[in-house]
Amino acid sequence: MERDPSEQWGLHRGVPTLRHGHHLQLLEGSLHLFPAMITAIDAARAEVLLETYIFDFTGSAADVAHALERAARRGVAVRVVVDGFGTPELPPPRRLRLEAAGVQWLAYSPPGRLGMLLPGQWRRLHRKLCVVDGEVGFCGGINILDDFHDPNHGALNSPRLDFAIRVVGPLVGEMRTTMVRQLARIDAMGRLKRAHWMGALELWRAVDMPHTPAPHVPSHGEPDAMAALLLRDNLRFRVGIERAYLRAIGGAREEIIIANAYFVPGGRLRRALVRAAERGVKVSLLLQGRYEYFMQYYAARPVFGALLQAGCEIHEYAPSFLHAKVAVIDGHWATVGSSNLDPLSFLLAREANVVVDDRRFAGRLRERLLFAMEHRGQRMDAAGYARRSRWQRMKEAVARLAMRLAIIVQGKRYK
Repeated sequence: MERDPSEQWGLHRGVPTLRHGHHLQLLEGSLHLFPAMITAIDAARAEVLLETYIFDFTGSAADVAHALERAARRGVAVRVVVDGFGTPELPPPRRLRLEAAGVQWLAYSPPGRLGMLLPGQWRRLHRKLCVVDGEVGFCGGINILDDFHDPNHGALNSPRLDFAIRVVGPLVGEMRTTMVRQLARIDAMGRLKRAHWMGALELWRAVDMPHTPAPHVPSHGEPDAMAALLLRDNLRFRVGIERAYLRAIGGAREEIIIANAYFVPGGRLRRALVRAAERGVKVSLLLQGRYEYFMQYYAARPVFGALLQAGCEIHEYAPSFLHAKVAVIDGHWATVGSSNLDPLSFLLAREANVVVDDRRFAGRLRERLLFAMEHRGQRMDAAGYARRSRWQRMKEAVARLAMRLAIIVQGKRYK
């Protein structure tokens, strides 16, 4: 019997077992996510929890804010956590409006006067989660941000490419538990500033809060998909998402499709992709083709040479910004979430991905990615890549060095 390649790396440890009983829906962009979220929020009876890195109020994103206000006004407990760096402090009129409606708005780790100069401030809340009444959940890479708007670049001519997943089933309870823990930690940190020992005690209790599963909601005859929630934080869940990728890639037999916004894989992940291509697996990567941030854009490019040489296909998404963090392997394994394949996601940020083993769901995601590669991407030419200019190579070296220094300052190593 052939041995699973992932076993030699110890990749089964720390990767949750996928469970049956899930009804899953793939959502592409805010165009599909926001109406689905608003429908769920408008039907909420008791509770709405939402976490996001960016909460913007331009265009369709304002519709989500209005739905949260409506829910709070009719007595639903609405709690929103945003990242303190990704989402600037709210203007007073907006804050007063949310408070008047009864929305509880919390910021995770606001940077303060020194901003990102302090090493600890690089640990950001990058998850995008929403749970309504403990019965329906949403997870993905989509911020509360209109597809045609970018906070740094303004209006976009084409929509941002990103995905989310709507979930009904057992893992919704896990989503709610991790969000409640996060709320408790933020509250405890506030108490810590006021009374050190009491705050520390509350923080400890928040970390060790037991899991309370949500009631199982029948899927009404829809496919019984297998799924699991993968988290990355700096306490209990440090390597689960990376191990899940390595395990799936190591076991791939036919096809690997990855779409990732900030693709700077470490040595283990890079070697896993090269080995997969060398054993005959078709490896297709859909990556950022439009300049967004200097470090992430240029630090990725030195990796491309080894992948192209091994026979991997690299397609650069051209019409707009690529923000997806998804993958499909062998037509049945898939993941949708917030985690990039780079050191900031794997070592520092709080991330959340849903992993699925279901041919119907994986097939829908695969179709969307193949369409994007064929009609919206530009395939990278290996010869053209090898001929890139000295100026291009210098920018790549500077970006790579900056990323390495950022990781070293955090006391981390990226393998």
